[in-house]
Amino acid sequence: MTPIRTTLAAAVSAVALLTATGCAVVRDQSTVGQYVDDATITTQVKARLAKDPVVSALAIGVETLNGTVQLSGFAKTAAERAQAEAIARDVSHVKSVKNDIVVRP
Repeated sequence: MTPIRTTLAAAVSAVALLTATGCAVVRDQSTVGQYVDDATITTQVKARLAKDPVVSALAIGVETLNGTVQLSGFAKTAAERAQAEAIARDVSHVKSVKNDIVVRP
């Protein structure tokens, strides 16, 4: 390659790299650190649900965004629904819990 082509290729690569990383985090998206924290919270909630004898962990979905845990799925009783929420609230770094679990007989 000629020196001009090499320089041009390097400049194009640098611009592409800077542009791509500049778009990585925009408003309403998580940073890498927040994403890792949210993933840790989700894992801890799921593990605690799996250990609990009252809650069917397979029937309940868990998602976390910015420390807010969202529970979804189905419970057999209102007590199971409430227990799942209590378990999620007890995990460290959980800011709030949105309980969308539906009680289905």
